[in-house]
Amino acid sequence: MSWIIYGLVSIALFFFAVTTYNSLIRSREATKNSWSQIDVQLKRRYDLIPKMVETARGFMAHEQETLEKVIKARQVAIDADGMVEQAKAENFLTQSLRSLMAVSESYPELKSDEHMLRLQEELASTENRISFSRQHYNDTAMGHNQLCEQFPTVAFANMFNVQKADYFELEDAAQREPVAVKF
Repeated sequence: MSWIIYGLVSIALFFFAVTTYNSLIRSREATKNSWSQIDVQLKRRYDLIPKMVETARGFMAHEQETLEKVIKARQVAIDADGMVEQAKAENFLTQSLRSLMAVSESYPELKSDEHMLRLQEELASTENRISFSRQHYNDTAMGHNQLCEQFPTVAFANMFNVQKADYFELEDAAQREPVAVKF
């Protein structure tokens, strides 16, 4: 009779361990998926930037340095590996875009160009999507981290080496200010 009780307890513990492990993996994969959604929106942004630079180039012949800075920042962001490096690169790109927008204010023809206005609208929409994607990622990362830290799943997270997720955070306090996208 006692071996039946031990057997049932062992089976229950086994199913508990499997369920806990699966929930940790499901949470980790949801976090990875959230990060990839940010990548999708960043790709959209990266595709818009060269179009904006080319449109602005015709009007801003004397501002070559600003245009090159934006292109360089875009490439750094594309080449970034990992979330921490990506966040730093995105901060640099946002600063470069702000510089471009500030300089473009002194070019009334550029501000009224139909193509540039369309690109500006797409960029503003993309920036909103990036913001929502980052928020969703951080929410997913928070849920994953809570799961990794709660008892009894913390024991399984440590046993199976399931790591906590990093949050997408801005390093520079000035980056917390909204980007003014107007030409």
